[in-house]
Parts: sequence; structure tokens; C-alpha cells
Amino acid sequence: MLPDRYLLNRRNLFITKMVAQCCFALRHDFEIYANIHHIFFTFARFFKNYKIIIFVQNIAIILSGGMGTRMGGDIPKQFFKVAGKTVIEHTVDAFEQNESIDEIAIVINPLFVSTIENMQISNKWKKVKKILNGGEHRYESSLSAINAYSNLGDCNLIFHDAVRPLVSQRIINDVINALKSYNAVDVAIPATDTIIQTNDNGQFITNIPDRKYLQRSQTPQGFKLSVISEAYRNALQDVNFIATDDCGIVLKYLPNEKVLIVRGEESNMKLTYKEDTFLLDKLFQ
Repeated sequence: MLPDRYLLNRRNLFITKMVAQCCFALRHDFEIYANIHHIFFTFARFFKNYKIIIFVQNIAIILSGGMGTRMGGDIPKQFFKVAGKTVIEHTVDAFEQNESIDEIAIVINPLFVSTIENMQISNKWKKVKKILNGGEHRYESSLSAINAYSNLGDCNLIFHDAVRPLVSQRIINDVINALKSYNAVDVAIPATDTIIQTNDNGQFITNIPDRKYLQRSQTPQGFKLSVISEAYRNALQDVNFIATDDCGIVLKYLPNEKVLIVRGEESNMKLTYKEDTFLLDKLFQ
């Protein structure tokens, strides 16, 4: 059985038939017409039992604009070496290897564009089509990617933190499959620790939420381009806009849009502190 993405739609079949008719009219060659006519109806019989779909591109957006101040030092954490490669190289490799990802865009601090260009050459990444300038804040980097694809028509944008190099193929596939039915998708795992809410200065507990309703959000987060674009348009008109992650923006500024949760994994950890590099190294072994 052929994958959905390779099926012909009705428009393609109609065009094929029209080409056959044009050949007949222009060439008056019955043999040519008969052959093309036969090919057309062979295709029609073969595909008649398959559902008709519209091909939608899946574009991975690797968010790497941060400078990693919590790690200390002069090198952003996405360029730390783990298991023989930099963190960002492992991350891009995960999406490069996924059969459902059609294109990759890397959003990076302008100071490191040449570094990414060199990595693209040395790693022979074929799916990396855009290297975009990131902003000071995460939402500015997301917005850079949204604007870069604004003329593409609707597609799936799949945002992923560059410092989550152990994202599995299962997670990526689950997000892409979920986008066939939903317009916004998050990845999360259940909270295992008790979460407390504090007062403004963090000195006193004001609430302890029920843990069964709490999950820890990860990435990737996937969206229809039209949906995440509309959410950001609404957000940027809000004078009190406070940046959260991309799912948070959809949740707040498109409240009628459901955000589906896909099951994450503990190994899909985010490199935040220097000690995390030792754990990542062990997990890659």
C-alpha cells in the first residue's frame, strides 16, 4: 500500500485525461491516444480505492537563538560537545533522519550563522533549507520562522528546542500524525514532583495544585501555519503580551482552539545546566 503522500488527487487525474485528449486532437494519432488513454484508466483503476488527500509539508523549526546564560561561559549550550558532536548537530540529525519531515529551518543568533553554515556542509544535511536570524526572546525566534514561511500556503510548522537532542522518532511521528486531526499539538510528560505555588517574592506557599492535572511540557510543538500565524497576530496586538511558549500563545489568543497533548519521554530532556551534559552523554551511549 502506498503512503498517503504519494496518492494522486482528482485534479491530477483530470489533468492526465485532458493531456490525453489534447494529444489526440493535435496529433490525430489514434495509437498515441490509445496508449495514453490506457495508461490513464490503468491509473484510475489502481487509485480508485484510495482516499484523496492534499499533500501538506512538514517543516521542522530548530529554535537555537538563545545564548545559554545559565550554563556560564562564552559558548552557547547548543554548541556544547556531547557524544562526539555538538548538541545542535544531534538535534538536527533527528529531524534530518525522519521520513515525514520535508524541510528544516534553523533559527540562530546572527553571530553564529556561519557556524551553522559550516555544520550544514560537514554534516551533509539535505533538508536544511533556511538559516534564519533569531531574536533576543524565544517568541521572536518563532516569529522569524513563521514570517519566513508566510507565503508558502498552509503547512505544518514543528518547533523544537535545539537543546533537546534526544527527541525520539516516535515523538516526532506522533506530533505529525496528530496534526492530521488537530491544529495545535504539544508534547508533555506527567509531573512526578509536587508543584507548589508561591507568593510574589517566592517566600511562602500559597497553593499546591493537584498533581494529576499537571504535566511538564516538552518539544516539539506542532501547528498549522495558519493557526500559529493568527495566534501571533492577536498576541502582538496585546499591549500586555507576555511571551510564553508557542502552545501558550495559541491557548491564550485562540481560546477555542484545542491543543492536543502527545506523550513525551523522560529522555527528551532539555540541556539547561552544565551538569546536564554528563547525563546527556550517558544517555547517548
